[in-house]
Amino acid sequence: MGAIVDFIVTTVGSLGYLGIFFMMLIESSFFPFPSEVVMIPAGYLAQKGEMNIFIVILMGILGSIAGALVNYYLAMHFGRAFLVRYGRWFFIKEETIVKTEEFFKNHGHISTFTGRLIPGIRQLISLPAGIAKMNLKVFITYTAAGAGIWMVVLTLLGYFIGQNEELIKEYLKIITISIVVLIVVGIYIYIKINRAK
Repeated sequence: MGAIVDFIVTTVGSLGYLGIFFMMLIESSFFPFPSEVVMIPAGYLAQKGEMNIFIVILMGILGSIAGALVNYYLAMHFGRAFLVRYGRWFFIKEETIVKTEEFFKNHGHISTFTGRLIPGIRQLISLPAGIAKMNLKVFITYTAAGAGIWMVVLTLLGYFIGQNEELIKEYLKIITISIVVLIVVGIYIYIKINRAK
């Protein structure tokens, strides 16, 4: 992991803000890899005065949105037809696809926002949104909000902790668990409010 981090620090340092943008684009789309290997080293470079922390976060968010849009459009143009044709081989019925589309029409905003904060789901959440043809402005807004929180967390970890890998791992674990707990509580409240309505 140390060698990878060193490589990312070198790459981001040489490519600058554009490197952050393209790496986060790739991370959010077809070739997912941990966003922490980009944003934490970028935060460390900001702490050293080699980058501006606000531009680092902005480039991370813009790259995440761009990558999410790649998945969104791929799913929108090819996803539904593929699932209707081959879904039965994966035990996916057409009625399930219709239900997913209906769900995203009503709850796509909260799903997109929370999905961007959960490891392993953040890259995939754009696919059902694309299949359901979720409103593009809403999709971008909530993708930016979820990605923004995660970019700030990772960048600040790099800024304040630097290259202390063990401490970063410990904090990342605590932060990830805390975010998941908050999301579960938030979804529970959201469901209660919607049922009351």
